[in-house]
Amino acid sequence: MEMDLGHIWAQMSIAVKAIMMILVFMSVYSLGVSLERWWAFRTAKKQSVKFALEIGPLLKQEKLKEAIDLAKKYKGSHVAKVVSPGLLEFAYEAHGGNVAGHDVVAAAERAIARAAMMTGADMRRGLGGLATIATTSVFVGLLATVIGIIRAFQGMATSGTGGLGAVSAGIAEALIGTALGLFVAIPAVWLYNYFLNKIERFNIEMSNSSSELVDYFIKRMGSRAA
Repeated sequence: MEMDLGHIWAQMSIAVKAIMMILVFMSVYSLGVSLERWWAFRTAKKQSVKFALEIGPLLKQEKLKEAIDLAKKYKGSHVAKVVSPGLLEFAYEAHGGNVAGHDVVAAAERAIARAAMMTGADMRRGLGGLATIATTSVFVGLLATVIGIIRAFQGMATSGTGGLGAVSAGIAEALIGTALGLFVAIPAVWLYNYFLNKIERFNIEMSNSSSELVDYFIKRMGSRAA
């Protein structure tokens, strides 16, 4: 009896074929999200390194406008996205926009915190779907496994025997369903954890950059008051 993949596919029930197509779609979606996130994180890392090297001298020379323009240049940098609102708030005060009772440092801190929250949410884009695939694809494959085993028992009941020919199609469906579910789930789990670790590191970098910028604002306000 032929047992190549083409023959097995032809012998599969419509329900199992539908489940296989769902698993293939989940695999393609998982791969697409992973590639998009990998490229976005790679860009964020490269641009943030360049941004950090270039903004330091500008802040030391108190060139706030140039620093803001630099942040706009590196649109993919997570550090630039967080630093930019704080610089804008502080630059507004520096050009006479401050009013009585307005704490510019506190306002800059709030602007930075809002930007950090939005940037963090943007970095997690698509990871919810990846996590869903990682946790559910095994069970989707298990559904195909159950259907395959049911077909195997039906074959035994129809033929009245327990020979290989009576159960082979159902057992093949069951094993392929299990294998495909694991094939989709295992990379999705690895990739999801990988991206979570990346986001955690990016959050630390954003927090450090924010803290350094607030310290800069405090020191500059102190030098003005002196």
